[in-house]
Parts: sequence; C-alpha cells; structure tokens
Amino acid sequence: MGKFVMKVSPAGARFNLLAGNGQVIAVSQQYKGEDACLNGIESVRTCCAGPVEDQTVENFEVLSCPKFEVYQDKSGEFRFRLKAANGQIVATGESYKQLSGCLSSIESIKKNAPDAELVKEAIEVEKPGAAAKKAEGPIKKETK
Repeated sequence: MGKFVMKVSPAGARFNLLAGNGQVIAVSQQYKGEDACLNGIESVRTCCAGPVEDQTVENFEVLSCPKFEVYQDKSGEFRFRLKAANGQIVATGESYKQLSGCLSSIESIKKNAPDAELVKEAIEVEKPGAAAKKAEGPIKKETK
C-alpha cells in the first residue's frame, strides 16, 4: 500500500507519494500551509484516475483535465505532471530515460494514491544552524 508523507515546517508544507516499496513516485510543490497541502493530497487522490496525454508524439490529442501529461524535458528524458480539474499541477515525477518507466510510475500512482495512508512529519528547527528535529506518525482525523 502507498503512503503520502507530508512534511510540515515553518516555511510551509509539501508531500511525497511513496509506493508500497517505499520508492517516491510523485512529489508536490511547496504549499503555504498544512491545510493547502492536505487539499493537494486529496486532489491527487481524486485526479489520479485521469487519462494520460502523451505529449511525446506528434499531433497528440489534447485531453481535458484532470490528466497526466507525459513530456520530454530539455535533456530528452521523460517526465510527467498530474493536473487537477482546474489545470493546476498537483504532483510531478522524476525523470526517466525510457517512456515505459514514466508510464509505469503513473500506473503506480493510479494504484497507490486512492487508498494511501497519510503520515505527517513535523520538521522543527530550534535555531539557525541546528539540526532539524523530525516527528513522524500517521494523521488521525479528529471526530467532534
């Protein structure tokens, strides 16, 4: 089973999506706060069922969002970005030498994201130059 790891610091929050084997398969942008980051995670959960737009082929069909966009970067490697229904990028992946590796990563996201556990890491820095402290644990929803 996959896992969203949300890292919260005084500067903001971001997340990584890990596959069942612990490998990072998608990352987020830096959000201003924890609530915005949680919204980003929920967006990945709902948008990951979207189709794949392969921008590496000539005359590719432009699909509506939500979708994964697969493209080649300046160095010729393959990458993807997941766009939400509003067109905003909610997650990106690393570069892959082969298109098949990029597509495999997308399939892993589709498999792992919907039911992935959510774990929060609070990173606190006491003073400049001090090592960061990390507190980790699953996030439990509070009931009222």
